[in-house]
Amino acid sequence: MRRTVSVPPEITGGEALGLADAVWDNARRDPEAVQFRRPDPDARSWPHPSPDPSVVTCRQFRDDVLAVARGLLAAGVQPGARVALMSRTRYEWTLVDYALWAVGAVTVPVYDTSSAEQLAWILADSGAVGCVVETADHAALLAGVRDRLPELREVWGIDSGDLVRLAERGRAVDDAAVQRRRAAVSGADPATIVYTSGTTGRPKGCVLTHRNIHLDVANAVAALPELFNQAASTVLFLPLAHAFARMVQVGMVRTRATMVHSPNPRGVLQQLRRYRPTFVLAVPRVFEKAYTEARRQATDRHLGWLFAAADRVAARYSRALDTTSGPGTGLRLLRGLLDLLVYRKLRATFGGRCRVAVVGGAPLGERLGHFFRGAGLTALEGYGLTETSPALTANRPSAMRIGTVGRPLPGVEVAIADDGEILVRSDVVFQGYWNNSAATRETFTADGWFRTGDVGSLDDDGYLRITGRTKEILVTAEGKNIAPAPIEDQVRAHPLVSQSMLTGNGRPYVGALVTIDPQALTRWGDAHGRPHASVAQLREDPALRGEVQRAIDQANRSVSHAEAIKAFRILPDDFTEANGELTPTLKVRREAVQQQRAADIEALYDGR
Repeated sequence: MRRTVSVPPEITGGEALGLADAVWDNARRDPEAVQFRRPDPDARSWPHPSPDPSVVTCRQFRDDVLAVARGLLAAGVQPGARVALMSRTRYEWTLVDYALWAVGAVTVPVYDTSSAEQLAWILADSGAVGCVVETADHAALLAGVRDRLPELREVWGIDSGDLVRLAERGRAVDDAAVQRRRAAVSGADPATIVYTSGTTGRPKGCVLTHRNIHLDVANAVAALPELFNQAASTVLFLPLAHAFARMVQVGMVRTRATMVHSPNPRGVLQQLRRYRPTFVLAVPRVFEKAYTEARRQATDRHLGWLFAAADRVAARYSRALDTTSGPGTGLRLLRGLLDLLVYRKLRATFGGRCRVAVVGGAPLGERLGHFFRGAGLTALEGYGLTETSPALTANRPSAMRIGTVGRPLPGVEVAIADDGEILVRSDVVFQGYWNNSAATRETFTADGWFRTGDVGSLDDDGYLRITGRTKEILVTAEGKNIAPAPIEDQVRAHPLVSQSMLTGNGRPYVGALVTIDPQALTRWGDAHGRPHASVAQLREDPALRGEVQRAIDQANRSVSHAEAIKAFRILPDDFTEANGELTPTLKVRREAVQQQRAADIEALYDGR
């Protein structure tokens, strides 16, 4: 019998609601509320007549959306037409998104790092009639595949000023024409087709309706008022082509909170210090790097012992919060002292005001979860997929269990199948894959449950724990089923390690591919008499292998003998998005790694 947990919805309906309606509602209710702050506004891309062009009020945003929407009507964009949007996270992304929704069109996001082949596939499969690109390089990329896109009529460049010209083109269009289009949008209409970046196979287009997104965001806002309220603010640096970031965008607009677009992830720490958000959202890799950098800085100042103590105390304090008695007086005093010496400086890297972070895209792991909560920055893990709009479950500040992804959000029903797969039923689940009825049928059970492809369990209180993906579970030659993610997380805890990936399908034992963090290697090399040496030169170095072996040994202590890593191989270079081994949200594409690192994998098993 399936183990099932369901939470009744707090928000229902949405059949007649278009997502763009919130823009007009906000302008009417609180026109001067600051909806966006633009770090580096460019008048060529999109001008603002206000005295401070970096501030966008609710009224100004409505006027901007209306101007672009009129231009889209002048360009002949029809209801239901697909228009692609390829750009980094910036104000114009959100502007175009809502303008398309206002005229009943469908946004097709494309990651700004996509290859020409990926861009051609998404535009051809979706039948896009228009495409907004950010840079001249994007325009050139599209021009190279234009002959394969017979339905593509218009291309607009953000940096080249085409959005400004599009708005000028729409000056002759009456505002009432946009109003009629907006009023005609129903909750059942497609709002977007989001192509899964995918760790395997060709991307599939997930069709999400206005109602799917509205109900997901509305119920998440109701469940997490600490995050989504008019006094809240965040710096968004994740790509808006990702469903997780898109959900936050819609939530911020819905609640008239303030959002800062940060197009360059490398400069996000500067933006966090400048704008001091009340919460941040990120993938786990951001927290891993923040932890590693804090430890490195302490070590460089010969205070590694202090950081190690702070690490232990943060974990003890966090775990004590989950007990009935809570942290004792001595632990509270010690934690308070370390707050002055360590934790406060760590929080300052996130702006200083932030006490809550939302983590998605991959598991954070208990190690980092307890550390950051003990340090005063509670990382709320949640779970969802592009196909589910995306959020399904979430931990909350008042109800959280580290190591899980929380309980179902309102309106979501979660079940665990006999084989451990997580199944879902909800109005937030997508309608199906665009132009792919066979894949749509395969992803639903006979009785209508959505197959997530993830494996997990529900505890007695309804908290969901993710143990892996059905396609990622390793089955050794002896028939042992192994979920790789928790072990890989333990290996990555070592400051020298950047990525780790377990192998072992059909093999006699578990092996691991390990990549080295280049910055950490530079410091290690200087300290060990090997300055300027590359990973490729040092991958067989006994001292470096000894460091990695210590990481492996530490990870092995947390698992059974059958699950333990018996051999590892240091790779000469890191996994990157450019080489196709990471997704845009920094998840490892296991199939790509297996193909491209086949020789290294075979070497793990030669002669043993």
